[in-house]
Amino acid sequence: MDPVYSVNIEGYITDLPILTLPSGVKICFFNLHGNQELTEHCGKMLAKKLEGCDVVLTAESKGLQLAHVVARELGQHYYAVCRKSKKLYMQDGIQTSIKSITTGDVQNLYLSKHDADLIRGKKVAIVDDVVSTGGSLHGMETVIKEAGGEIYKRGFVLAEGDAVKLDNIVYLASIPIL
Repeated sequence: MDPVYSVNIEGYITDLPILTLPSGVKICFFNLHGNQELTEHCGKMLAKKLEGCDVVLTAESKGLQLAHVVARELGQHYYAVCRKSKKLYMQDGIQTSIKSITTGDVQNLYLSKHDADLIRGKKVAIVDDVVSTGGSLHGMETVIKEAGGEIYKRGFVLAEGDAVKLDNIVYLASIPIL
């Protein structure tokens, strides 16, 4: 049996596989894709911590279904998405670059004009599955500022490693870097 790390996410206990990154660092791999029950639970719990925001912003791809649930729970009809590739309809949007701890590569985040207009002048809650080094978080903060939005709160399902020391985030549970 492969090694796992058991985590209690506000009453939902799940086993996360332990994976080794190319750098040799071992992480507890968290994946919401395909797990409707876990996504619903996490989205509902996180929405409670983000009440008062006007709009939710996430980065694709693992944050998509989480943002969907959070926005629905907050009564919001739309949420904004930072894409990782530029689509044809995004020629007049916003772009920023971040360095991924998982891959070590520089990644771009793109926000369409539609989503930039959605967050302009609004209190924006950043939503994502895991915060670790804060690279993606910093990229989304940059996009919000460039679009003219106000960073309201930063919400994550899991805080990984030293991210638990960040005083400007909310999260449901923590996991170690092994």
